[in-house]
Order: sequence, then C-alpha cells, then structure tokens
Amino acid sequence: MIILMHSSKTMRRPSTGHRPTGAPALLDRAQELVDELRALPVARLAKIMAVSPDLAEKTRQQYADWSTDPDAQAPAAESFVGDIYSGLQVDTFTAAQRRYADTHLRILSGLYGILRPFDGIAPYRLEMGYKLPSGNLYAFWGQAIADQLPARGPIVNLAAVEYSRTVTKYVDAARVVTPKFLTADPKTGKPKFVTVHAKIARGAFARWLVTSGAKDLTAFTDIGYRHEPEHGTDREPAFVCTEFGGKGLSIRLT
Repeated sequence: MIILMHSSKTMRRPSTGHRPTGAPALLDRAQELVDELRALPVARLAKIMAVSPDLAEKTRQQYADWSTDPDAQAPAAESFVGDIYSGLQVDTFTAAQRRYADTHLRILSGLYGILRPFDGIAPYRLEMGYKLPSGNLYAFWGQAIADQLPARGPIVNLAAVEYSRTVTKYVDAARVVTPKFLTADPKTGKPKFVTVHAKIARGAFARWLVTSGAKDLTAFTDIGYRHEPEHGTDREPAFVCTEFGGKGLSIRLT
C-alpha cells in the first residue's frame, strides 16, 4: 500500500531534532526548477504565485539560500505546516511507525516531485498548479513522479487533485482509492464537504494507516468519523462525522 499526501505552502524549521534519513529521489530535477526560479525577478515571482511583493521577496530569498547541503536539510513531513499535517501528527510517531511511514507514505511536491516523509528538504514555495516561464509543472514532471511508485498494489489517495493528477493520470484507476470526508450539517443532518475538516481528516486517515497498519480502509473511526457506504463508492469511500473531533489539531479551529 502507498499513501499519497501533498506538500503545504507553509513550512517551519522542525524542533524535534530528527535528522533526514534520505534524499529526494528526483533531486536533480528539483535543481533544474531552482535554477529557473533563481533567475526570476521578485515581480515575476509575485505574479506567478499570486502573492504579495513581500512574500515574493521572501520566496526569492528562499531560492537564493536553497541548498542540497545535508546540514541545510530537515525531514519533509516535519517541515510542512497545514491542516493535513496537523491531522498526521508526525512528531508523535514511534521509531517503528516512522519506518513504516518511510516505506508506505509519499508526499507530492511541486519542487521535489515526490518525497518520502523523512527525506531532507530545504524551505521553498512552489505549488503544483503554478506555471513557470518554461511551462507548467505537469508537463515538467510528466510521468516521472508516478514512475517512483511500485508498479502494483493499492494507492490510497489523500492528496489534493492539483497534486494527485501527477499520479492518477499514469496508473491503473483500479489501484486508486480516494476517501472523502464529510460533516453532517447540524440543521439538516445531511453530509456536506467542510474544507478544514476534510484536510485534517486526510491527515488523520494517513496517521491511522501508519500507526495501525490497517488493511480494511472502512474501519477508520478516528476524530468522529465513520464509514457510510451510501454516500460513497468502493473507489471513493465516504466517511461522515456528526461532531468533528479534530478541532484541537488545528490553529484555525478552537
């Protein structure tokens, strides 16, 4: 089983003291992108990324400082900040769970293509949907990301469509299971999509797979969810919560 997640816009310097355990498989391709990005003026970065001049300047500095020096790297899954990583809670993994995650969990990235959770990375900002002067990142990566995955076995897709299409376009659709996470409307009782809930739930689902080694995906019951087959399909199983149990995992929810 392979579990797919995606990178986040925001990064931090991890406080755990863990060292990376590997290097990105497509690091040479990342260097190509960095070389292109370093040549762009701040105004062009701001336009490409639809960010403020101040954030574009910070991003320019990140690429100026970007390095493959081992001393400048930090583990990928501990560096990303966002709701899906709040649900993952990677800082609490045991040594055995970290080893399992390193084998089964993969993070899709605009800059690095695909990462194992504890591959060493440097701070950056590059979403998969950005279009660079040389072209879009989907054309740049082509099938290279999917080629890094096993040729057989199930793929549990917890990544946003913007990222997962770098894989789903190139693998047998029968291999891919894409869970969806819904919240019951307090007024009508009908399940609906709530963005922040779903993001945290994706991370919590990945965590559950890593920490339990579960094979039956429908057994997931963490943070208030339960499988409700009438709202999904075999390839898109639906999980519904009546009362969301992940509020304490995100700074956006109290």
